[in-house]
Amino acid sequence: MAIDHPDRQAGIPTTPFLAADIGGTHARVALVRSAHHGIETLAYRKFVCAEFTTLSALLRAFVDADAQVPLRHCVLACAGQLMGDEVVNDNLAWPIHLSQLREALALDDVAVLNDFEALGHALDGALAHEGRHLCGPRTRGVGPTLVIGPGTGLGAAVHVPGPAGGFVLTTEAGQMDYAPNSVRERAILAQLAPDGGYVEFERIVSGPGLLTAYQALCALQGETPEHATPQAVTLAAAAGNDARATEAVEVFCASLGSLVGNLALAFMATGGVYLAGGFLSSMFALLERSAFEERFLHGRSARALLAQVPVWVTEHGHHGVLGAARWYLRRGVPGGVIASGLVA
Repeated sequence: MAIDHPDRQAGIPTTPFLAADIGGTHARVALVRSAHHGIETLAYRKFVCAEFTTLSALLRAFVDADAQVPLRHCVLACAGQLMGDEVVNDNLAWPIHLSQLREALALDDVAVLNDFEALGHALDGALAHEGRHLCGPRTRGVGPTLVIGPGTGLGAAVHVPGPAGGFVLTTEAGQMDYAPNSVRERAILAQLAPDGGYVEFERIVSGPGLLTAYQALCALQGETPEHATPQAVTLAAAAGNDARATEAVEVFCASLGSLVGNLALAFMATGGVYLAGGFLSSMFALLERSAFEERFLHGRSARALLAQVPVWVTEHGHHGVLGAARWYLRRGVPGGVIASGLVA
């Protein structure tokens, strides 16, 4: 049993409900309820999405194993955005249709928000006090806070402080045009789009993107790729025995630094930056000695501002689930009825 500590919510029912963080690779699901001191986690599990044919099958597995009471409400933090009845994102393991989910699990209500928006709401809690310091000051500043993370895709959101916990701006930063900085990065971009055109940031700054960068570099050198997964590339780079894997990781980290610096400037993220996700946590040593900081700092006048922005790397774990639950509870209405049909 675990308790998170958001602002106390008036008029919120204490009946348990489902809260889930659905990514392209893993799904984290919890049975939670509002408690006197915050959000109480009654049960929690992490699933591999590819092991289930649908999201409803995955959630049913959790409910059958861990729910001792009928459940009527569910909140989902999902990669992507809600368009009508469907969550739209190419990185999800299966289509998600809310009407099908409600029917399959006999739910009265399914609410959806972006997965990084949920992490933005989690910055009110323990997420803001965890993680390893990467660069900048060691104390959190005052102002908007950016949370961003490359995984199966690339997500980002901004928490803006204010009354009642402030608010969170969701983004689709991963779909922004990739902007090369070095001559080598321009060559990679030309390899990916030889006739020009749109190449999104997550095409390079994500787990699959790291593999894409590695394969492009091999092609530029006329070499046959030896590694078939992002994990294999990072392991080879860490071992220092593969020049192309090492260069791919360098391009990945430097490009991430440029993007994070751009977003920090766009949102004036003086409260700090959190790089979230298991992928970055697993390669922290490589990130620490990379060109991330130099590219994050940019140059001239921007450098003076960005040098005051602290950056941490954190494994977001169950924080997305807690952030989704917090978002859901904050939208409760007087009389103890949870508002229906809430969307990000």
